[in-house]
Amino acid sequence: MKTSVLAVAVWGKTAPSHSITAVMITDDQQTIVTGSQEGQICLWDLSSDLKISSKEILFGHTASVTCLAKARE
Repeated sequence: MKTSVLAVAVWGKTAPSHSITAVMITDDQQTIVTGSQEGQICLWDLSSDLKISSKEILFGHTASVTCLAKARE
């Protein structure tokens, strides 16, 4: 079962830890996917003018995400 939470910046002067250990971009080049040392996977929207905004944070891994891959259709 997939559990996701909308990524929203609600912190003060210090952002929560998301030490990126893996990066992938989708074929349509509109979404960046990052994996973190803390076990999170984050999805980011990438606009045509290269602005990045948070989309979702996926939780559930108990270890670092060190590799990302896409499934074939």
